[in-house]
Amino acid sequence: MESADIVIVGAGHGGAQAALALRQNGFTGSIAMIGREAEPPYERPPLSKEYLAREKPFERLYIRPPTLWAEKQIRMELSREVLAVDPLAKRLTLSGGETCDYGTLIWATGGDPRKLSCAGADLAGVHAVRTREDVDRLMGELDAGAKTVAVIGGGYIGLEAAAVLTKLGCQVTLLEALPRVLARVAGEDLSAFYEADHRAHGVDLRTSVMVDSIVGDGVKATGVLLADGSVVPAEIVIVGIGIIAAVGPLITAGAAGGNGVEVDEFCRTSLPDIYAIGDCASHSNAFADGAVIRLESVQNANDMANTVAKAICGDPQPYKATPWFWSNQYDLKLQTVGLSTGYDQAILRGDPATRSFSVVYLKGGHVIALDCVNMVRDYVAGRKLVEARATPDVTALADPEVALKSLI
Repeated sequence: MESADIVIVGAGHGGAQAALALRQNGFTGSIAMIGREAEPPYERPPLSKEYLAREKPFERLYIRPPTLWAEKQIRMELSREVLAVDPLAKRLTLSGGETCDYGTLIWATGGDPRKLSCAGADLAGVHAVRTREDVDRLMGELDAGAKTVAVIGGGYIGLEAAAVLTKLGCQVTLLEALPRVLARVAGEDLSAFYEADHRAHGVDLRTSVMVDSIVGDGVKATGVLLADGSVVPAEIVIVGIGIIAAVGPLITAGAAGGNGVEVDEFCRTSLPDIYAIGDCASHSNAFADGAVIRLESVQNANDMANTVAKAICGDPQPYKATPWFWSNQYDLKLQTVGLSTGYDQAILRGDPATRSFSVVYLKGGHVIALDCVNMVRDYVAGRKLVEARATPDVTALADPEVALKSLI
């Protein structure tokens, strides 16, 4: 494969934004993007929402019109996978035995869905929700008449899939090993609200349950066997238990890392002329008190891409972006700003029964994060509170009649 001044491995949000930002910042050299999928860069969050619900055709998911990449002189090398990195020779080995030399490498591979480590995990009918191919396969089974679904995992992917499949008329059972859904990312108030809402929509939502195995007829899944010996019937099983950072070739090449590849404030890895961005990049984050973490979000991928582009183009600016996330379930729009990990106080603003409320998380009296459900005003003002590490009066915080912007 032809070499390039900059090679971007990964054709998702981060890779696409890196290529665009390089051109926007004046880079005129050659750029090649290598992607495992056959599609040019597309938006992934809608896969478990509008695309699965048939509300948005795939053509509307493209990050940019497919013709734009050639117009920007960004070469697309799709349906290819990087198997090895030689940082001394600055050479990549690709599937099929091809090689590609680079001047600078940007690693933007994201992650692969974590798989179940139990019997039956490879049966037909067991699905991840990560790529277009994943969701197309799932939709094919729905079109063939499948109606009973088991969703394993009560994180955002699992809850979003459960919401869409319920709206499509499926009988959905959601299984979460922890005592509550969203336990790793939100407080008890938000967990309780979403559990109640899903149950009100007909989801059989079960917490503190352990999966023993996937049962089937030898070819296709027919249900989920739980540790207590009961079986949840399911023609479709969706596994949403997180991702594993796709950094194997970099770690093998000697890059520092483990749960992701470690990067500095400019997204540089420990290997020369190699950057990493997005879900796969472990970095010290000021909003996590300096802890080394990975952030799995479109916002993080795009902001890191911009950081790398500026550094390569001679205008280095440390990564300092404020984390934010969102999730759409039924008629609920959840907007999150900051990182609530380690909070010691959670303040409920408003009444969840109205389906419009916020939860403010504090640590040592400082606002560190907000979860806002159908409450855009709180989200906008709350972002400023998080960025300022504000210490507002707790009584005022809890009063929905007090505008958060007055507490900044």
